[in-house]
Amino acid sequence: MAQLTLLDAYALIAFAAGGPAQGEVRGLLREQHCGAATANLIEVLDVAKRVRGVQIGRAREVIEPLLADTLTAIPLDLDRAWRAARLRADHYDRRTCPVSLADCVLVASAGEDDRVATSDSHVLEVSSREGVRTLPLPDERGQRAGQN
Repeated sequence: MAQLTLLDAYALIAFAAGGPAQGEVRGLLREQHCGAATANLIEVLDVAKRVRGVQIGRAREVIEPLLADTLTAIPLDLDRAWRAARLRADHYDRRTCPVSLADCVLVASAGEDDRVATSDSHVLEVSSREGVRTLPLPDERGQRAGQN
């Protein structure tokens, strides 16, 4: 299987609703093999509705064509579930590393040659600790993790 760039929910929301990472994510979707854990697709719809006020149907209209063409949905099977549970148990700390379960599913979904694209410094840190390659994306302020 080809190397995948796994996009977290933030990346897909930036693509769909705008934000500093929108252009970069659009380029990744155009030029790379991209994937998203199904847990992150749930998070996209949730955040689109709760935080951005975008109706779930509208968010699906933007995301579903990607799934038909350029974005591989990675289902949560038992192996990934066990790995995600271990990641959460090993790395989660409410104050210093508040990685969500969906974040852990994302990292657990990465194969040996894959990389995780996110602006979340905690996801980048957990990925790095687990030997998963990363691609830092600009956050809402246009900065990448590690920049001030």
